[in-house]
Amino acid sequence: MKAAARAFWLRSPGEGEIREVTLPAPREDEVLVRSLYSGVSRGTETLVFRGGVPESQYATMRAPFQEGDFPGPVKYGYLSVGVVEEGPSAVKGRTVFCLYPHQTRYVVPASAVTVVPDDVPAERAVLAGTVETAVNALWDAAPLIGDRIAVVGGGMVGSSVAALLARFPGVRVQLVDADPARAKTAEALGVGFASPADALGDCDLVVHASATEQGLARSLELLSAEGTVLELSWYGDRKVALPLGEAFHSRRLVIRSSQVGTVSPARGNRSYGDRLALALKLLADPALDALITGESAFEELPEVMPKLTSGEIPALCHLVRYGRAPDLRKE
Repeated sequence: MKAAARAFWLRSPGEGEIREVTLPAPREDEVLVRSLYSGVSRGTETLVFRGGVPESQYATMRAPFQEGDFPGPVKYGYLSVGVVEEGPSAVKGRTVFCLYPHQTRYVVPASAVTVVPDDVPAERAVLAGTVETAVNALWDAAPLIGDRIAVVGGGMVGSSVAALLARFPGVRVQLVDADPARAKTAEALGVGFASPADALGDCDLVVHASATEQGLARSLELLSAEGTVLELSWYGDRKVALPLGEAFHSRRLVIRSSQVGTVSPARGNRSYGDRLALALKLLADPALDALITGESAFEELPEVMPKLTSGEIPALCHLVRYGRAPDLRKE
């Protein structure tokens, strides 16, 4: 018995389509998942959609269950939440998160899904991949009690980092963004907000997530002597100039990269599964609902993705909902 499903594909840069796919029957160690929701990460996914992945990064940028190749045709995505319809008894009937593209049903190894805690709504669980990025960043940054911290860039990743930092005792956290509308997000997350010109300086740590040259330059300006910029932005095929003259060396500033593709060496005793499970646990906080700023049906993705990429639809995480599809089984 095989099941039919539909998947969103990038046909070519800037053009998406929905394709019919036929799924294999799940083996003993696999699960069949029916999608409830998926999320569009406006940073990485829209960069992929516009064809902005440089050829040198094609292998690095592959998603776990990607099909096709950059720049297209390619099936790409990694924020999926669904219900296990078939599989081992430990997960059958459970709501799970998986790093899978936008597709109505899919078959993956049982080890590739993580059960969503009962106190985390399925809609909010699509944020797990981004909160996992934030967890890894803070493992890399290792903030201390009483630190003065700015998060420059109030997008999906930056806001997730700010939300977790709001839980640290005695820490001064300010979300910095050129868009004044991000002030509402900051308020919902329980952190301060400022425009780049008005941001508080003398920071021990600045987490940069604006993916702009100007944001990175401002991040360096906000540091105290011997402070660190943790760079979370990925610029794709764009070149970035750094202001490494003036007082950069005399102030002994540090720029450090962080990327979710590997577990932070600071937590070398943790696995990818440990990190994702922690991210899902943290999503019990309803304040994180502020990161979901739009919603559309799966069938609308070919029209919605270009608008998300251009900014016509402003979004942090855009929620994709799936109707309860009929059982389309066929021999």
